[in-house]
Amino acid sequence: MRARGRAGLSARLGRGALKRVSVTLPPDTDQPLFPGRAHRPGSARAGSRVTGCREAGQMPAPLSRKIGQKKQRLAESQQQQIPKEKPPSAPGLQRSIYFSSSEDPARLGPEFFDQPAVTLARAFLGQVLVRRLADGTELRGRIVETEAYLGPEDEAAHSRGGRQTPRNRGMFMKPGTLYVYIIYGMYFCLNVSSQGAGACVLLRALEPLEGLETMRQLRDNQRKSAAGRTLKDRELCSGPSKLCQALAIDKSFDQRDLARDEAVWLERGPVESSSPAVVAAARIGIGHAGEWTQKPLRFYIQGSPWVSVVDRVAEQMYQAQQTA
Repeated sequence: MRARGRAGLSARLGRGALKRVSVTLPPDTDQPLFPGRAHRPGSARAGSRVTGCREAGQMPAPLSRKIGQKKQRLAESQQQQIPKEKPPSAPGLQRSIYFSSSEDPARLGPEFFDQPAVTLARAFLGQVLVRRLADGTELRGRIVETEAYLGPEDEAAHSRGGRQTPRNRGMFMKPGTLYVYIIYGMYFCLNVSSQGAGACVLLRALEPLEGLETMRQLRDNQRKSAAGRTLKDRELCSGPSKLCQALAIDKSFDQRDLARDEAVWLERGPVESSSPAVVAAARIGIGHAGEWTQKPLRFYIQGSPWVSVVDRVAEQMYQAQQTA
């Protein structure tokens, strides 16, 4: 009975029991494990044992995808929180606070002043002299009268005979350098150096254009007579010392560069339909310069009410030349 029982049990196991089967994959196999079921590359490692159950430690596919998605979202969130570095900005041009650009198109540069004294004295006529005060106020005046001083040969020049002193050093500096000197111990005169050692141009009169009330106040501060009388507009800058008072120009401006200075400069005047008539006359206040006293080295715009002194004889000669 015992032997028959064991034989019957074996028979039953042989017929109905399922056996656990193990298969070893050859490396780099591309064949599916079971016919009709596609094998995804990477779903099983080469040389691993594949059974009907998942490998130890392997998660179900849906859960694995969810965890991967969460990790990706976390990484993206952290990346957004990291501030992005801004590329270093290129250093801009260092511009003057007084100008709208590094090279102001209205301002006349060094090349304008690099002319012989007589040519420069004529070229100054019609240009605009600008003075910027410490509080930012800008004063403007159109140049209507100048005088040329030719250097060592000119007996009326401070550089006559080639004399160089600390006082007249500006006359020997590059064209466009200011030469400011004092007369009568209290008044200043403004000159600009030109081509030629010791040559310069004296600015004699301006037509006030901007800041007239400030000019008037500055003039009143320096006046010692007629304290109660209000200066007329045509009196503000009708003389070399008057224009220095009206623009607050003193000895501290000596040897400055008119082409580069930020407190005083020259701008191109408005373009006119026709060139103004320019009168050439004798200079003023040089009675001890021999024949040079009569040389026509003073230039002014004919008919301008802002000129310091009108020379009727010179104007008649000019008219005769124009009609000849």
